[in-house]
Amino acid sequence: MVRIKGHEFFAQLMVVLLLASLPAQAAEPPPSTTQQASEDELVKQTQNPVADLITVPLQNNFNFGTGSKNRTVYIGNIQPVIPIKLGDDWNLITRTIMPIINQPSLFAGTGSATGLGDINPTFFFSPAKPGELIWGVGPTFTLPTATDSLIGSGKFSMGPAGVVLTMQGPWVFGALANNQWSVAGWGKNNVNSFLLQPFVNYNLPDHWYLVSAPIMTANWAAAKAGDVWTVPLGGGFGKLFRLG
Repeated sequence: MVRIKGHEFFAQLMVVLLLASLPAQAAEPPPSTTQQASEDELVKQTQNPVADLITVPLQNNFNFGTGSKNRTVYIGNIQPVIPIKLGDDWNLITRTIMPIINQPSLFAGTGSATGLGDINPTFFFSPAKPGELIWGVGPTFTLPTATDSLIGSGKFSMGPAGVVLTMQGPWVFGALANNQWSVAGWGKNNVNSFLLQPFVNYNLPDHWYLVSAPIMTANWAAAKAGDVWTVPLGGGFGKLFRLG
């Protein structure tokens, strides 16, 4: 995870790959109203972090004006989501974030880095038949897999995680949160960090949607009070593609 002090503005592009067997559609006639409604519902399910679907969201984040040099940091998150059925009442949703980061020199005397960041797997236990309020809870981990110390913590960390959301008409909105503490690793600084990611999706025709999902972080171990919170502002758009 890249840690940048202060406020940021970001732009976001989302592409979601849905890995599932879907019925083929003929070119003619055009999809019926029922078919269209079913596909619209499917799009909203791909925006649900604990949906019973195998998906691969590809999230591209461009954080502008970071550091004293006002540089742009790119973070591309590959986020495969794989559900595992645990009987009739519960699902285990595995969600792994694999960040690809390009971070230029942000401050005087610091270098730049490009490569793989720390991989973050999370395991959500979620009801198989939720109501209007959808939720999941479970453990989350950060693995010190970064290819450069500038874009990783150098620590193995773990802690609790939770997600809650609802779907109302074209809207899908909710929040994901976790807190992690380091338990091992070679990094100089211990980790005690909080993450909150509220997300709002507004669905448009033809499987396009608008999205804002800022990743807000708090570094409780920061030496200075002013360095605790990072609160980016911004948004973007996405589209669900059908392959095959």
